[in-house]
Amino acid sequence: MQELLEVLRRQAVHFGPELARTAYARGLAVTQKDGSTRPIPVTATPVILDAAEIRRRATLSALLASATVKMTRAALAGAQRELILGGLSPLERELTERTFASVSRLATTRVDYFVDSTGPRALEVNATIPAMQGYSDIAARTFIEVVARHFRYPEKALYAVISANGSNALALYRSLLDGYAAERDGKMPDTIALLCRRNDAQITEQRYLCERFREFGADADVVHPDEVSGDEYFEARGKRYDLVYRHLFVRRLEETPAPWVQDFFGTVPGRKAVLLNPPVSPVEVKSTFALLSQALVEPALAEAAGLSPEELEAIRASVPWTRPFRHGPGVGPDGAQVDDLVARVISEPKRFVLKRAWDYGGRAVYLGRSVGTPAFEERARAAYGTVPTWAELCERAATDPAGGGFVVQEVVETTPEEHLLCEESGLTSLPLHVDYSAYASVGLAKQPAWGGVCRGSTSEIVNIVGGGGVLPLITTEVAQKLLMAWKAL
Repeated sequence: MQELLEVLRRQAVHFGPELARTAYARGLAVTQKDGSTRPIPVTATPVILDAAEIRRRATLSALLASATVKMTRAALAGAQRELILGGLSPLERELTERTFASVSRLATTRVDYFVDSTGPRALEVNATIPAMQGYSDIAARTFIEVVARHFRYPEKALYAVISANGSNALALYRSLLDGYAAERDGKMPDTIALLCRRNDAQITEQRYLCERFREFGADADVVHPDEVSGDEYFEARGKRYDLVYRHLFVRRLEETPAPWVQDFFGTVPGRKAVLLNPPVSPVEVKSTFALLSQALVEPALAEAAGLSPEELEAIRASVPWTRPFRHGPGVGPDGAQVDDLVARVISEPKRFVLKRAWDYGGRAVYLGRSVGTPAFEERARAAYGTVPTWAELCERAATDPAGGGFVVQEVVETTPEEHLLCEESGLTSLPLHVDYSAYASVGLAKQPAWGGVCRGSTSEIVNIVGGGGVLPLITTEVAQKLLMAWKAL
């Protein structure tokens, strides 16, 4: 659809500011600690994929998410237990030890990818609060509306085009209902609470999701930990809630204690209300993901986790070489035996990236090829107070116990793409590293119609809260309709 992209580049000066303004008003924003918000930029140049490819990536993500949950169970029951638990906070560990054996379903997970010449390459699995279902819908829906109106697309036909593009908010809603029905003998919830912190960085997204849930027919509200109580039920502001959608890191309860919520998280399946997702911190620990990669060369590990042939093929096709980062022998990225993994990584910095096993926001991610850049030095200084060489960093990372230590991953090669970033003040053409994230459920009878979300950043370490923008993801069918509308002018 290069022709449409060229049209959009020429016309963006006319619709770009309105796209940015409307997306921000709908909730495409980051909330600061003081409650103020800043817009998340949106691009006038979308990512365009066939609907079949979007479904294929969702199916791939479902296999990877399922495999990760299985590997987590196996690791917690075996010799790798401390590798997974060691990086968790005291409360995360306590809740894992109390509840994880009873966790049977996750309404939503998100697998983050870079796409190289071979296809999507999975970087990690998110299962604690795998967000951006709302952000992705805001970006895509607003883009379609604003561009279609600029192209004078018939207003009465606009809703059908938006619907044809799919909705992650709707998929999330359906997964929550299915998860509730699985725990409550087929019943449906009368009320839904979206639980998050006051002034959470993504609270505008939670409010957007709440509005969509209400449109879908639910009695839904955003609630905060300090509002919750109840002897028999989950109650907030005098109202009883049947289903709780959790957008709250467990570790936040250590920063700002909420004893009632902590106790509620400690019962799985939920008694006072159904909780989705329950606390599943070890699923997201990157050491668990590393064990998936390792299972490809260790059949006993794959067998212990009970990985299916389909799951193993998904890992083989999409997971780059990843290992817990420790001194000792192992199988390197070329399939050859190496005497010492750390020495191997030191010898070829441009090929590897180090990631703290239990962290978020890209704060402790070190690309070997970025040594000497301001971004590398800023991250290293924040972690260690100095700016080490790559060899020094590797030695420290190999013995650093904080956050469960580090994993090492073979770098996925990507090429920056030129995109038009929209803000109310105007447009900026920038080369962006673009990722692709696909959603999936685990343990439900069927997968809802999950889509994806694309983020772009001038840095190879892509993170929305830490900077970057959202690229609208639209189907080829929708793109063709927009192009035809333009040609009809």
